[in-house]
Amino acid sequence: MSLDHITIVLNKPRYSENIGASARAMLNMGISKLIVVEPLEYDLSKVSKMATHVAADVVKNIAIYDSLRVALSPFGYIIGTTARTGKKRETRKSISKVFEKIINISQNNEIAILFGPENKGLSSADLRLCHEVITIPTCDFSSLNLAQAVMIACYEFFSASMNKDTEEFVPRLATRFELDPMYDELKDIMIKISFIKADNADYWMKGLRDFFTRINITAKEVKMIRGICRQINWYGQKRLEPRG
Repeated sequence: MSLDHITIVLNKPRYSENIGASARAMLNMGISKLIVVEPLEYDLSKVSKMATHVAADVVKNIAIYDSLRVALSPFGYIIGTTARTGKKRETRKSISKVFEKIINISQNNEIAILFGPENKGLSSADLRLCHEVITIPTCDFSSLNLAQAVMIACYEFFSASMNKDTEEFVPRLATRFELDPMYDELKDIMIKISFIKADNADYWMKGLRDFFTRINITAKEVKMIRGICRQINWYGQKRLEPRG
């Protein structure tokens, strides 16, 4: 199966060498699209040296963004990576099973694999932008070098693409660009009707985000839900108008 719709996204990487090493690791596994968001350092000579001439095209086509939300806006499915686990960071240990599922989705959707900065990884706010969160299992020491983590993730995608015999059709899913305004409208309308409280709205929204992720909501369904929100808002305003 094709890996043309897979993109590696490095959020706030600290070292140019890690960007270059990641580019080389990607190319080893047949993935060529790389996005870098707010790099602390971006020295093209250092990037190119670690990538070597073999991955020169990957380096040449690196897209650099100032905002993670903007960088992720075109993607229909986003996989976050984290070494930290806990009650608020639900992860799946079997990353091979995750990528077996995602390889089908990737045939008709743009997929991003998101990695955080080397010193602290992705924040909770970053992970809320993801459809799925994975942890790469390790032994006693959980921290991996950024390029090592990229290599493992790319290998799992490559392996899934080679082992998948039949394609299961998955329609085009809603992108972050389409989903985020829907979530904003849902939160606004639920606060207005006192279904949730403004001071802990994000807590309740997590449940809704998880629900829509599980059902793989499409762009058409997003439009329908936003239409319902607008109609509820219009009806509420109409009820508040003075009657003559």
